[in-house]
Amino acid sequence: MRISAEMIAAVLVGLLIGWALDRVLDTTPWLLVLFVFLGAGAGGLNAYRVAKGFDSAVGLGRAMGERKQGDKD
Repeated sequence: MRISAEMIAAVLVGLLIGWALDRVLDTTPWLLVLFVFLGAGAGGLNAYRVAKGFDSAVGLGRAMGERKQGDKD
């Protein structure tokens, strides 16, 4: 459920940003198309992070098991 919500939300945000910029800049439909694709890419990345459990850690590197300098075992 959360993965689909991440995808839908990202695409909708991209859609709204692209639509608003197209109206302001009179570039219909180019920015709408661009931002829908950017939103889909961001949604895919967010879904990947949720599926792998990276979102529960403070940083992506920490979730992948990388240690900070000075960390003890």
